[in-house]
Amino acid sequence: MNDSEETHLFCTRCGCDLTPGLGDFYIVRIDALADPTPPIISDNGGDMDINEQFSRLFEEMRHMTERELMDQVHRSLTIHLCGQCYGQWIENPAG
Repeated sequence: MNDSEETHLFCTRCGCDLTPGLGDFYIVRIDALADPTPPIISDNGGDMDINEQFSRLFEEMRHMTERELMDQVHRSLTIHLCGQCYGQWIENPAG
C-alpha cells in the first residue's frame, strides 16, 4: 500500500493515530437491537382500546424521521480503540 492509499484511523476515545498493520489497535463492533418480543397491549381496564393505542403510536411516529425510526429498532456501530483505551473500555464498556 502506498501513501495515497493509506487510511488514517484515529482512536475513538482519545484521538491518537492508529496505524494498520502494527497490531496496536482494536476494532469494536456494537450491534444494538430493540427488544424483539411482541409489545404487551392491555385494555387498561377499558380506558383505551387497542385501536386508540395504535393511533397514538402512529401519531408519535409521524413526526419522526426515517433515521430516527430505524435507530429505535437497530443500530450498528464500528469504533477503533488504541490498546490503552481498549483495556479501559473492555473492563467497563458502559462506563
